[in-house]
Amino acid sequence: MNTLYEKYKNLKIDGSWIGLASGGRMPCFCTPIGAEIIGWDNGIHYCFIEGFGDMVFCVNPETCCDYFVYPIARNFYDFLGLILAAGGTNTLQQLIWWDKKMFDDFVNCPEEQEYKARPEVKSVLDTIRKGMDVALIDTPFEYIKDLQSNFPYEQISFTNEYYDILGIECPNGTVPED
Repeated sequence: MNTLYEKYKNLKIDGSWIGLASGGRMPCFCTPIGAEIIGWDNGIHYCFIEGFGDMVFCVNPETCCDYFVYPIARNFYDFLGLILAAGGTNTLQQLIWWDKKMFDDFVNCPEEQEYKARPEVKSVLDTIRKGMDVALIDTPFEYIKDLQSNFPYEQISFTNEYYDILGIECPNGTVPED
């Protein structure tokens, strides 16, 4: 278990304000084998995956890109620094399919600014900042794009259900049932 993540859980904050709600929801078809789910934002969830160290991943069952699972931070410390920079996970999970202009437009839109200014959001972010002694990552777009560009996606293991639902051949060479 990641000790920094344990420290975060001990803050007992309402992570739903930043897209990192706790809870016992069920994994979905694209949750990788060996995933330890650390938070939820509706159906999207964040996890560590066995074999990838402390790297934090986003699992998005309704993805807009080629991947249902993708890395968003090298470790939990950086993940929190990215959340502090972005004001929550919503921005982070969408970066995989955005270019820089889309990112800038989103973070500067009035609705996003209003949400980040809410007292509940500010309180959660302040608690993380003070309670975790985390440094804000100044360049979240570049950080995540760099991490994702060099990641070996083919090394993530999925259940047979994943391949069955997508109708693609399993890595073991079997074909999903019709």
